[in-house]
Amino acid sequence: MADKAADNEAGNLQTERTDRTDAASDLSMRQGREDGSSAQGTKHPDDVGSKGTKSAVVEELISWVKSFVIMFVVALFLTQFIIINAVIPSGSMEDTIMTHDRLIGARFSYWFSEPERGDIVIFHYPVDEKRIYIKRIIGLPGETVEIRDGLIYINGSSEPLPEGYLKEEWDIMNTDFHFEVPEDAYLMLGDNRNWSEDARYWADNALDLGLADTEEEAEQYTYVHKDKILGKAIFTYFRKFRILQHGSWYE
Repeated sequence: MADKAADNEAGNLQTERTDRTDAASDLSMRQGREDGSSAQGTKHPDDVGSKGTKSAVVEELISWVKSFVIMFVVALFLTQFIIINAVIPSGSMEDTIMTHDRLIGARFSYWFSEPERGDIVIFHYPVDEKRIYIKRIIGLPGETVEIRDGLIYINGSSEPLPEGYLKEEWDIMNTDFHFEVPEDAYLMLGDNRNWSEDARYWADNALDLGLADTEEEAEQYTYVHKDKILGKAIFTYFRKFRILQHGSWYE
């Protein structure tokens, strides 16, 4: 009996030890899981700061890109539909507009009105529409224009057109011209008549380039149709700021 009691007591003691060992093991596993979870959830301060800085830089770059795109779209819209920004390469409009002047023109000038005599306009060159010219309107749709001895006569008038804007005395290609301006078209001449390649020359240019076979065919290149006018020159801003005078200011 004593031996059985001793054996039972030893077994109970071994069971208690085993239970304690299992409990200790469970506790160790729980602590391990908790420590692991804690280790995974904790970030080093330097890592947080680095990621925050990168995020701020990316956001700043995106902001700059958005601003650039908006400015580009606005500038494109303005230059395509509202204004013309042009550099003058020659002296054909001197002294009104000087060589290398930069100017602003308005595309909307003729949306609701018609071009007038004396307007300075920017347009597609009739002989080569890839090129852009700037001249002054002299003849209006349906008019006859004659040039005699450096003077211009409109519709057979006995009084010449006042032209106070001319740079100097007009003595080159200044006589024996007769123009009959078609409807919806305009006759253009430069202010510096002695050095301006304008409507007086364009028909011959068309013949030389083989665009027409006869003078009659070439005559169409003498005039600028309204839909080829890009806009009205408003002011120069470089090298000197000046508001450009139009219409009958010189009369």
